Amino acid sequence: MGSHPERLPNPTTPAGREGLDAVLARPDRAVVALDFDGTLADIVPDPEQARAHPGTVAALAALAPKVAAIAVITGRPAGVAVRYGGFAGVPGLERLVVLGHYGAERWDAVTGTVRAPAPHPGVTAVRAELPGVLHDVGAWNGTWIEEKGQALAVHTRRAQDPQAAFESLRGPLGELAAKHGLIVEPGRLVLELRPPGMDKGVALAGFVAELDAESVIYAGDDLGDLAAFAAVEKLRGEGPDGVPGLLVCSGSAEVPELAERADLSVPGPAAVVDFLAALADRL
Repeated sequence: MGSHPERLPNPTTPAGREGLDAVLARPDRAVVALDFDGTLADIVPDPEQARAHPGTVAALAALAPKVAAIAVITGRPAGVAVRYGGFAGVPGLERLVVLGHYGAERWDAVTGTVRAPAPHPGVTAVRAELPGVLHDVGAWNGTWIEEKGQALAVHTRRAQDPQAAFESLRGPLGELAAKHGLIVEPGRLVLELRPPGMDKGVALAGFVAELDAESVIYAGDDLGDLAAFAAVEKLRGEGPDGVPGLLVCSGSAEVPELAERADLSVPGPAAVVDFLAALADRL
């Protein structure tokens, strides 16, 4: 963590300041929701090597008892995020929930178990056809398929020209996904093929409603987090009965769309951990 975790940064927008003030006023009715990759964990060439940034677990354990709940909302399988985050069996994290596969899976710290639906048949079909599609496009060299159980992701970060490989695959992977009833979710040099109907916004709004929360903080870094940003904007725009919220961008030059809509931007996972620690200290 940084040298001054006690300094809580100020949001740059009125809506963000209102959201943070609401969390500080009644933390026991606040939800803190966080993306994993790029927000709690640094982006690395091999997603299997991603781990929560040092200090993450300590900051979450300090914060969790003071708020209604903390939710990690990720495209990863819930169990994988739990392992890579080191979240299981940590004193103080009893109020932590991991919503994996954009909310299709759920891990609760209290039970230590994952609830998950049956796999979508389209994922099985795409799994069989995907290598051939990459070969036909000429994008096999340098791309990498991540197996996510309920979804598949194609990464281009290792390609000779990562952005060109990414763009060349958008059309063919979109056609493959549509053929089998899936959708494509673009991210930071990654295209994920997954079932429709769930996104981080749906997952976040559902969790806020489940807890009848009075305020919410959401932090993310990628295009997939735009849906969660939109959910918070909708919640706080619902008149006098709205839910104040703070939108935090874990800064990345690769995704300027997120920073443009954020109330507060911080330079990556280390700074997100500092923010969480500062919030816990302030509460």
